[in-house]
Amino acid sequence: MFLNSIQLQHYRNYEQLELRTDSQVNLFVGPNAQGKTNLLEAIFVLALTKSHRTSKDKELIGWQSQDARIRGEVDKRYGTVTLDLTLSGQGKKAKINGLEQRKLSDFVGSLNVVMFAPEDLEIVKGTPGIRRRFLDMEIGQVQPGYLHSLGQYSKVLVQRNNYLKTATPGSVNQAMLDIWNMQLAEYGVKIIKKRENFIHKLQRWAQQIHAGITGGTEELTIVYRPSFETEDAKDESVLFDRFMIKLTQVKDQELRRGVTLVGPHRDDIAFFINGKEAQVYGSQGQQRTAALSLKLAEIELIHEEIGEYPLLLLDDVLSELDQNRQTQLIETFQNKVQTFVTTTGLESVNIAKLHDSRIYQVRDGQVVR
Repeated sequence: MFLNSIQLQHYRNYEQLELRTDSQVNLFVGPNAQGKTNLLEAIFVLALTKSHRTSKDKELIGWQSQDARIRGEVDKRYGTVTLDLTLSGQGKKAKINGLEQRKLSDFVGSLNVVMFAPEDLEIVKGTPGIRRRFLDMEIGQVQPGYLHSLGQYSKVLVQRNNYLKTATPGSVNQAMLDIWNMQLAEYGVKIIKKRENFIHKLQRWAQQIHAGITGGTEELTIVYRPSFETEDAKDESVLFDRFMIKLTQVKDQELRRGVTLVGPHRDDIAFFINGKEAQVYGSQGQQRTAALSLKLAEIELIHEEIGEYPLLLLDDVLSELDQNRQTQLIETFQNKVQTFVTTTGLESVNIAKLHDSRIYQVRDGQVVR
């Protein structure tokens, strides 16, 4: 997969931009707050129709503009496609080769990316929400239907939570609650099964990569921690029944607290290094190595799923890695994955290791080759 060009219109601080990105490694250099991250974010949004930095689309639209547009030409193994995404107050419109897509989920997956930013170093030691977001972003690219199930689940969750906030144990409309419970379990089971499958595959790649980075001295294990017992529940109907039973068990507690306590929105992942939980016992270096292993594993997993490599977006992350980890990262993507790198200065990047690279200067929403 190769991004030949990208065009931006009214996107954040880019009024107009037309850029050829025809090198294997594209480095964007400039001071902070000039638009480097905005450019990588635009590529990410073109792939997933949402930002990794904000949930508010209006923040992506330039000052005093009604809409923003991102357009990219992508070489894929079966030919070249043109992707077009428009963001406005009325929503999003997505086109593939000029044809508007009825659902955004039909558009997602046309371009695949792996983003690695400094905040991703928090995947291991940060909050469960960061890890769930990591799962949702990556599974959504390679598992058709995942984002649809997630969207439907979120709608039911909002409705159910709104009801729980106003209901009291003595005034519960059980019939209505039963309907929400069944819908929550129906979509929740689909999400859980896809997460289990994804983590199983990710573990296989991450374990191998982590062993390589650490010279075989460390073994990385990834454990999925759902909000209720799912072990040995291979059949979705069994998982559905367990979900429903758990909702019944926590009903009184949910009514007291006014919030849904069971479901994928409360899942987590744990990382173990040589049998010890990395979030609790791992050093900062071990946590960073685990996060790097995850990102490199994502690249291989996407390739395994779709038959071609994704784009790699490195947002000011090379300066955060020591020489050993930076070298490992560069050697992994070199001559294999088209990569986009932002940095405030080239002194933090091992330029000698990069082949087929081009340097761009970024100043105040302008990019100069």
